Amino acid sequence: MSSPPPEAYAAALAGLEEMSLHRLGTLLRNHEPEQAWAVVLGKAPATGLIERVAVQPGVRAAWQRSAEARGPAQVWARCRQLGVEVMSHGGPRYPAALLDDRLAPPVLFAKGDLSLLGGRRVAMVGTRNATAAGRETARSIAGDLAMAGVHIVSGLARGIDGVAHRAVLAAEGEGRPVGIVASGLDVVYPREHSDLWAAVANCGLLLSEVPPGTRPDAYRFPLRNRIVAALSEVVVVVESRERGGSLITASEALERGVPLMAVPGPPSNRASGGTNNLLRDGAAPAIDALDVLTCLALKPFRSAFEVVDQRPRPRIGDIALYRELRLEPRTIDGVALACDLSLVEAAMGLARLEQAGWVAEADGWFECVGSPLR
Repeated sequence: MSSPPPEAYAAALAGLEEMSLHRLGTLLRNHEPEQAWAVVLGKAPATGLIERVAVQPGVRAAWQRSAEARGPAQVWARCRQLGVEVMSHGGPRYPAALLDDRLAPPVLFAKGDLSLLGGRRVAMVGTRNATAAGRETARSIAGDLAMAGVHIVSGLARGIDGVAHRAVLAAEGEGRPVGIVASGLDVVYPREHSDLWAAVANCGLLLSEVPPGTRPDAYRFPLRNRIVAALSEVVVVVESRERGGSLITASEALERGVPLMAVPGPPSNRASGGTNNLLRDGAAPAIDALDVLTCLALKPFRSAFEVVDQRPRPRIGDIALYRELRLEPRTIDGVALACDLSLVEAAMGLARLEQAGWVAEADGWFECVGSPLR
């Protein structure tokens, strides 16, 4: 039987007990994967730093115990069975966006289309306990961005994450979902997202820094958030409480110089506490997909995208009404007067515009909504 490839040893190392991000990185920077495996087993000498780590109480024992339970051949067979690709830092298939990151994953596991990481990418994150309004906002922005060819990066969690990815799948645009998860790619969490995981893997991309079979331990989620931020050109927080987990992603984005946007919400809504604080601290507001596309277009050497508007174009006669409302909200009387129409003509035109989704009425006042008519 032939020896497992280097990727098999890297994959097995990433799944060892007590194998932290920094320990794994140090091992693979100073040793080839097969040699690093021998170091873990105590069959080869280690560098000074790893030697000091390995003699810590319990570390060497934990490494050897888990190495005996799941060796490179076993881990590699599972990856092959699942169609999971294994990439080591610096390898030809490793994502370029992560190469120079200060906390780059030493090993990555992927299922799906890695070429998506070469496209336009926006992260959408938020609370697991999203409000109906928050879900609708996430659905609208993610769907419009997907129609504009932007890929949506998120953590496949309950709430905003899942809503955003389902919106991308439903949009049937060129944008695709990119899911960064905190467990092995065969350990679905939350369980009710099993269909979503399968769909993302089939038409998008799933990424993890741990091998198949790894449980979603609580400490892995904050670690996952740094990858979400690092792989994105813009991070949009839709809803977050004042201490919400998505604020970790926001912090990771700021540390990396990734533009941060937030959806404003009512001050009385707890789900908007974190996002409103982000706005107060300087994050850019994201009201709709156009705001996000504008942020992307302002980055150097980036091209702008147009949102593909699904609304039927207004009749020629109704465009004059729409343009008056673009200036300021008006009542039916105000529209009739400005456009030199009868009240009946103004009412019928406004009704058509409202039904098509170009204007909305509140307390007798009409105003334009959605992306502007071009």
